[in-house]
Amino acid sequence: MKPQSLDMITKLVGFDTVSRNSNLDLIHYVRDYLAGHGVQSHLVSNTEGTKANLFATVGPNVEGGVVLSGHTDVVPVDGQPWDTDPFTIAQKEGRLYGRGTCDMKAFSAVALAMVPDMLAKGLKRPIHFALSYDEEIGCFGAPAMIERLVTDIAKPSAVIVGEPTSMRPIVAHKGIAALRTTIIGHEAHSSQVQRGVSAVMTGAKLISFIDDMMAENKAAADPACRFEPPYTTLHVGVVNGGTALNIISRECSFVWDIRTLPGDDWRQYLNRFQDYVNSLLPAMQAIAPAASITTEIMADAPPLQDQGGAAQDLVFGLCGHTHGDVVPYAAEAGQFQERGFSVVLCGPGSIDQAHQPNEYIDISQVSACEQFLEDVINQLAS
Repeated sequence: MKPQSLDMITKLVGFDTVSRNSNLDLIHYVRDYLAGHGVQSHLVSNTEGTKANLFATVGPNVEGGVVLSGHTDVVPVDGQPWDTDPFTIAQKEGRLYGRGTCDMKAFSAVALAMVPDMLAKGLKRPIHFALSYDEEIGCFGAPAMIERLVTDIAKPSAVIVGEPTSMRPIVAHKGIAALRTTIIGHEAHSSQVQRGVSAVMTGAKLISFIDDMMAENKAAADPACRFEPPYTTLHVGVVNGGTALNIISRECSFVWDIRTLPGDDWRQYLNRFQDYVNSLLPAMQAIAPAASITTEIMADAPPLQDQGGAAQDLVFGLCGHTHGDVVPYAAEAGQFQERGFSVVLCGPGSIDQAHQPNEYIDISQVSACEQFLEDVINQLAS
């Protein structure tokens, strides 16, 4: 691992960019760093101006370049038993510990640390940086930046999203839709169930229905499917509702996700869910006309489909692979693909360490990333 890579990883991890916080301190640092090397950055902010994407071009703005994409936000550390300060790099036993070391600041840091090398090589085709916000809470930030890339840069041949893949090329990932369902019932004393509409018990029926849909998918799974698990999953992560044991609950809400295989459409599950909702509402509203069940779509990130293309050709060649793998998590790669880019995931670190207390990346993975990006630079300079 080169000293400049360690220095940049240390700096980026030192910014507390948990998704609920602003990422502007990190973005402004990167902007100023690039400006110090004569590279102009472009910011694409959220509506409130509290967060921003950044994209920049190193080398000539001609077609055939490569986009290096990474998200700047990280997941919270609340309640996790960390042995060290999550936002200060701890180096021990061949590993770097800190929030975001694996997922996924190391990739962006190594790439940024190599900007002087990119300039010294005299790139004939460019390297574009694309750093996003709010990936961890629904891939919200990238789409606006991707739209700008479509219009503002010469068409690249490949996008490399540096999610932690242990430096293996990933050619497909699942999509994700995140939803929040809210049930409004009618309060009454729990001894008079005939007078109330329990939001919590209605919520339990709906959650059971969601689980039944996933059970159907599991039973019908194709054993040849490369994904693990080999089917579209539906999962309820958080449930809130009720006031007291002896009060029929007026309100209950839960958040859930649908992680779709490429080629599957999450809306078919929402439509089935809504049909079941519609079957419950008449009995609820016969007791309490104001009773309701509403579902809000919180996020929708498409899957990455294995479509071959220039990105795969490039990364396979540099990594010495003849085929790519698939992963069950969602990423921004599908959003790039939707806008016509050729995309592959390939980055340092293992997803097994992501989102964990004492998150780490093996130094050997950082070194492998350095070699990979050096090969990318040489390819674009040749």
